[in-house]
Amino acid sequence: MYHFIVNPNARSGLGKETWAIIEPVLVERNIDYQIYETKYQRHATAITRKITAKEGPHNIVVLGGDGTVNEVVNGISHLDEVTLGYIPIGSSNDFARGFKLPKDILKALDSILTPTGFAYMDVGFITYGENKKRRFGVSSGLGFDAGVCHEIMISKFKTFFNKIKLGKLGYTAVALSQLIKAKPASMDITIDGHTTHYDRVLFAAAMNHKYEGGGFMFAPKADPCDGALDFIVVNDISKPYVLCLLPLAFKGLHTFSKKISLTRGKTATFKSNLSLPIHTDGEPVFLHKELNIGMEEKKLRVIIKPSR
Repeated sequence: MYHFIVNPNARSGLGKETWAIIEPVLVERNIDYQIYETKYQRHATAITRKITAKEGPHNIVVLGGDGTVNEVVNGISHLDEVTLGYIPIGSSNDFARGFKLPKDILKALDSILTPTGFAYMDVGFITYGENKKRRFGVSSGLGFDAGVCHEIMISKFKTFFNKIKLGKLGYTAVALSQLIKAKPASMDITIDGHTTHYDRVLFAAAMNHKYEGGGFMFAPKADPCDGALDFIVVNDISKPYVLCLLPLAFKGLHTFSKKISLTRGKTATFKSNLSLPIHTDGEPVFLHKELNIGMEEKKLRVIIKPSR
């Protein structure tokens, strides 16, 4: 049995169009499946929680963007009992980009129905506020990158560029808008028990995959299956210099800068003197001064297409 969780509104309605292509193939191939359409924010979490409440193996396929994947990951009761397939139809698709999943809808579907390879992905989590917890698969951050994620949720740029199939430009436009408004903060950042103080931090993030924000390769050496997270801190940097570095980040060429710190570890605490936005896989969490980051003990099996 395949459980298809479909975000019909992904990329301005592409979810419905995609399902209309996929369902006839499932019927033709006599696939046992159930479809669930998301109707509101975090509905995918509730759906997944219900599916996985019963112990045993479950095959869950997501049609949507990174946000829908994030909601599903947050609803899984037993990570090691789920096999996750993903057909990327969102704006950023950093999860798919990291695993090099097929962009073609029917090729992606065939890879899921006749899998030839799996990745056992680490799952990160954050705790914040009064014992609140959220998981992430791609990344989680505090500051500028989270501010971009917050604005992109309501941005007219995103809607416009999605309609003309240039979603990445929507993220770039919002990033420039957020850069103008960004307020650097002082932070004490502790990674695996070692604390470093940073002044004028633009943002700090935990990266499980190489990419976030629609293709920015902020952590070129990150591996979602290596049992560790890559932490990036950008501080003491002028806004004009950021404008120079952002285009380089699409290719991971920004890391030469002394204004960028990259560290690998399993746990971290970000403590800021200012309340800043937080995100998990682009999903916004409202302003907080402290963010605690860790990794789940169990891994999640993801269907991938092995490189040859």
